[in-house]
Amino acid sequence: MTSPSIITRDLDKMAAKTGNVYESLYIISKRARQIAVKEKEELNAKLAEFASTVDNLEEIFENREQIEISRFYEKQPKPVALAIDEFMDDKVMFRNKEEEDSSINL
Repeated sequence: MTSPSIITRDLDKMAAKTGNVYESLYIISKRARQIAVKEKEELNAKLAEFASTVDNLEEIFENREQIEISRFYEKQPKPVALAIDEFMDDKVMFRNKEEEDSSINL
């Protein structure tokens, strides 16, 4: 289970994964963006099913379904919390392109 987003995070543990706290936070932010984009695409796809140009009584019931879908996504953990947990559990793959480029030139 993902922890709440308002907790104290140990930056030393985050920094230990890469050797640099800023690099760790950069990786986490990139992963959080990926998660957010994926969730937004899913939500938009589900809400697109309800798109119509006709106003009628059925639209009221569809609107309730839209509200339930939106509430479900609002209750989901924030992308940053998910990204931090994935990073700390070593579930995020990352590489340093500069180190790869320098090893090739040797």
